[in-house]
Formats: sequence, structure tokens, C-alpha cells
Amino acid sequence: MAESYTAAELMVAAAAREMRDGEIDRHGNLDTSYIGDPDRPTVKLPGSGGAANIAALARRFVIIMPHDRRRFRDRVDFITSPGFGDGDGRRERVGLGGGGPAAIISTLGVFGFQEGEAILRSYHPFTSVDEIRDQTGWPLHIAPDIRPTPTPTSEELAVIRAYDPREFWTA
Repeated sequence: MAESYTAAELMVAAAAREMRDGEIDRHGNLDTSYIGDPDRPTVKLPGSGGAANIAALARRFVIIMPHDRRRFRDRVDFITSPGFGDGDGRRERVGLGGGGPAAIISTLGVFGFQEGEAILRSYHPFTSVDEIRDQTGWPLHIAPDIRPTPTPTSEELAVIRAYDPREFWTA
């Protein structure tokens, strides 16, 4: 018998696939469409799959993606899903109803946003601020109260695993 998936599981899997190949800039703008010049891309990605609507209209959203210099760029080639534009009030000027990204959770750390620009709030216990700086394509802003990302409790892990029975996120 073939495995069946809920619509939510398929949407999460599609979004995760896009972000595995996508890019983000320091203002939380996402490119899941083109790598390189959009008129002559070196790579054509799958597009937003609805993420552009979420990014534009949600009160807040969280971005989860692998962290490396190729993906964490100073400026993306193409904005598929808007973050904070250039950090200059663009969301408000163009009438986007949502509040923009609240956080970026990467494989190395957790970023928040301050005045439309990413700021490193915590680093995962197996990494360092220096490694994150080396793997980030923009000048890294660091929160004054930077700290290691807390390790999840047994209860928190149980909840996460209950919502991830196929171990998509926890494998």
C-alpha cells in the first residue's frame, strides 16, 4: 500500500525542498526562482509554491533553511518571497499587509530582525559565531545578548516528534 500524506505534510515538504536550494539575504528576502541573472539564470528553481503569498500577507512567518555562504547572500538575484526589501520601509510603501519574517532558523543559528535586517540571536551548541560569520554572505550583526541556542527538553522533543512521525525534520 502506498504511503499517504496530508496536504500540510506535502506543503511543508515542498517548502523545505525549495529552501534547500533557495537563497536568502540579510533583509529576509527569499529567492526560490532563479540563481544568477533572471533573464539568463544558471539555475531555475521551482518558484514560490505559495510562499510569496505567505511572505506578503502573514502577520509573521519563520524561515527554516540550511546555512552556507552560497545561500546566505548579501542580496538575492531575484525576490520570490518578500522580506523587508532593503530594510528601508519597503513593505509599508508597497502595501504588504503582513509583518515580514520574524526569524530565520538555520542549521547553524537563529536570527531575528531589527529595523528590517537580520541579527544573530543564538548559535547552535555545535558551532560558533565565527563559523556563522564565515558562512554568511553579509556583514554579520550580532545581538548584544548572544548565547547558545537552548537544547530542547525531553518534553519539547516528544512534541516535535509527535508532529514529525516520518522524521522529516528530526532524522
